[in-house]
Amino acid sequence: MDWNFYKGKRILITGNTGFKGSWMSRLLLELGADVTGYALEPPTEPSMFRICGVEKEMETVTGDIRDLETLQRTVKEVKPELMIHMAAQPIVRESYQNPVYTYEVNVMGTVHVLECIRTNECIRSFLNVTTDKVYQNREWEWGYRENERLNGYDPYSNSKSCSELVTDSYRRSFFGTEEEREVSISTARAGNVIGGGDFAADRIVPDCVRAAMAGKIIEVRNPNSVRPYQHVLEPVAVYLMILQKQWENPALAGSYNVGPDEKDCFTTGRLAEEFCREWNACTGEEISWGSVQKDGPHEANYLKLDCSKLKHTFGWKPAWNVEEALRKTVEWYACYHNGGDIAACTAGQIEEFLKLF
Repeated sequence: MDWNFYKGKRILITGNTGFKGSWMSRLLLELGADVTGYALEPPTEPSMFRICGVEKEMETVTGDIRDLETLQRTVKEVKPELMIHMAAQPIVRESYQNPVYTYEVNVMGTVHVLECIRTNECIRSFLNVTTDKVYQNREWEWGYRENERLNGYDPYSNSKSCSELVTDSYRRSFFGTEEEREVSISTARAGNVIGGGDFAADRIVPDCVRAAMAGKIIEVRNPNSVRPYQHVLEPVAVYLMILQKQWENPALAGSYNVGPDEKDCFTTGRLAEEFCREWNACTGEEISWGSVQKDGPHEANYLKLDCSKLKHTFGWKPAWNVEEALRKTVEWYACYHNGGDIAACTAGQIEEFLKLF
């Protein structure tokens, strides 16, 4: 990667006030990019967006991805060269409670973004961020590949499958033909991300952090479910790698899985156990976890990704294994818990990561 590629580049991020979007924004600011965001207010309080100082260092247009008119106006004003679509309703359990809203945001939101790209010639490279849950989950013990069937079970996963199909339809219908201009378009399907600054409900690490700060036992719903955990900087850096490489060579555009090596696919119970160990070592506060049985909607039990395509195409490999990712995550939250300098902690982790990427 030549990170100097992003210096001065105009880039628009949808969903930049979210957890992953905040890390993306922080990284691009560190690289000297001209970053603009389009998003709703931060989805949680506290939020990574405000805590690490991103809010004050970039322009963000407050807007709903379902509002095509405002989004179109923003694109025309910003004239981005690159665009990353990260705005979403990202919670599985929330999608059961509000399926219509989930489909409106995740499907029609994607349509609106692609329509802006179709009608604005400034954009040359675009990435749609989806999820590992887009695949029809057969509870296989091996990882899903990019050519497997897309058919997520729950409304969130299914809406992201639809987002993939919408992206592919626009790519084939409007871009890259002899009659149309060339726009490099890819989708990235990332596994479960962990890292400092996630305060969402119904996610294992934020649940662990809230329990630890309150001095309570961590309650784990599905301790035997297997997930491909990785630090948030892993997919964020990969997104930027794809954007740059397909800018330089449009033939590299496509769909890519982004996940850890197989040895880093942990059960939720093991992740909770490792979190407790790291928290105890970092803070000196003894915490523990326990399994609880709670009624809830269907969730996949076993999920892995095959990332061979990403590795073979770009020579990529993860920089941090899951133990190191968890160590950095706990380091960030311990800094927050103790009233430390979050901006410096975040910048330090980015610098350390980029040296290894």
